[in-house]
Amino acid sequence: MSRPALGRLLGGAALLLLLILPNLLPVFWMRIATETLMWAVLAVSWNLVGGYTGYLNFGHAAFFGVGAYATALFTVKAGVPFGVSLLLGGGVGGILALLLGLPTLRIRGAYFAIATWAFAEAMGQIATIWEGLTGGSEGLRMPALADNRPFYYLMLGLLLLTLLGLHLLVRRSKYAYWLVAVREQEDVAKAMGIDVFRAKLMVFVLSGIIAALAGGIYAYWITIITPKEVFKVLITDNSVVMSLFGGLGTFWGPVLGAAVVHLSARFLWLSYGSDVVYIVAIGVAVCLVALFIPNGLLGLLERRRKGSAFAPQEPEASR
Repeated sequence: MSRPALGRLLGGAALLLLLILPNLLPVFWMRIATETLMWAVLAVSWNLVGGYTGYLNFGHAAFFGVGAYATALFTVKAGVPFGVSLLLGGGVGGILALLLGLPTLRIRGAYFAIATWAFAEAMGQIATIWEGLTGGSEGLRMPALADNRPFYYLMLGLLLLTLLGLHLLVRRSKYAYWLVAVREQEDVAKAMGIDVFRAKLMVFVLSGIIAALAGGIYAYWITIITPKEVFKVLITDNSVVMSLFGGLGTFWGPVLGAAVVHLSARFLWLSYGSDVVYIVAIGVAVCLVALFIPNGLLGLLERRRKGSAFAPQEPEASR
């Protein structure tokens, strides 16, 4: 059997397993599986900007939180059906990313990172003090749904759609080369006639839409949302760590990183009853990855497959 055929067979088997998983797992592990899918979506969406353009967005939580609140407000206060509210929440996240990207994508490096971080913090503060709309620190309550399976399938569907879009973007269009050019040599890309700002803005808006959709699903699933929960810096931190751990600028790296990091976190929490051990462990793991496998777990597996664990990895979109 050829390698592409084997890959398709294994992919089909994995998809089938994911589809029947809710019928095999107890409620607790269903929640863990749903959380893992959510983190995979967030890591992949962050990687669109951080991995493919090299712009470190430290305000990713802003889109997640705004999507959660927008979906909740449309559902609870406007009486809009959840499906429509979710799409509207994604649209609000995209508009927010557009408004944020127009000024901030004109700056680079630490300035961009600080600007996006400050924006996320500001959004959290606005949600806290605007009690008439958001409920303030008490948050908003969503209608409870006893069955967790719909949220699992929603997260899975969003992840698959995101990966499909990424496949079309990275493997099937010249847009991927634009992004790699921006990441490697932005000034040279401009000199070659590439519309660098447009390329960055498009992928930034797409990243915001996906994160907002994940936030909207999370809002209905968790039933109560507060600014402290949906705008917390840990959302961005985990997205960054998972992408780095799996492999920046790769197709499957963030998904692998999300699965490994989140399942490890839950295992440590179940074993020790505290997040302290996880924070220490993930800090050490990130240091080791940065020092010894800067291309992440996926890069390590790829190099081992080629017979050299220390050969440099070529950017995926340029292959």
